[in-house]
Amino acid sequence: MKVILLVDVKGTGKKDQILKVSDGFARNYLFPKKWAMEATDSVVKEIERKQSQMQKRELQRMEEALARAKELRNKVIRISAKCGSAGRLYGSITAQEIADAIQEQYGIQIDKRKIELKEPIRQLGDVSVSVWVYSGVTTEMTVTVTRKEGTA
Repeated sequence: MKVILLVDVKGTGKKDQILKVSDGFARNYLFPKKWAMEATDSVVKEIERKQSQMQKRELQRMEEALARAKELRNKVIRISAKCGSAGRLYGSITAQEIADAIQEQYGIQIDKRKIELKEPIRQLGDVSVSVWVYSGVTTEMTVTVTRKEGTA
């Protein structure tokens, strides 16, 4: 019997997947729990239409992410911080500070969890950071840390 899964069923398949299962499994397990329904032609066409729309939306999101990554690529983020005479910062530059600086300097909203620092920024100078824009889309940016006016 052909069925369409309404939810993810461990060991069987994922939601909206069309499967061929035994009649007993479908009638005694999947149908009573409302985890599946019989795959009729009209329902199959509806599922295929939904999947087509989801693929189009995913493609559009990916294009937007690639455009944003291209816009951000190789940009320089300038941050000034208090530091000692040797160029060592009092504290460190956090991902939140970098996200705020991107918002302020370029007008692009980036979540702090999407910024990957290889190690905390504790010195003056240039540091390369990776910004995760979308699934599989990352871009490199440079953070330039300068001395804040009025510090040693």
